[in-house]
Amino acid sequence: MRTNRGRIDVEDLLKIILLLVLVWLVLEIIGEVLGLFGALLGPLQPLLGLVVAVLIILWLLDRI
Repeated sequence: MRTNRGRIDVEDLLKIILLLVLVWLVLEIIGEVLGLFGALLGPLQPLLGLVVAVLIILWLLDRI
């Protein structure tokens, strides 16, 4: 017996990933403002998350 438990549309998966990246960016910004995670995380991590979020948004809007 097979179930459809693992089936998810690509757009829905990308929306979930985009939401997780946005939450990650918000946490990065809060961490930088408070100065708690500045030493632990490299300076390129928030930029990398922003690039991933922009690429997913552009893909969802059919720009790429």
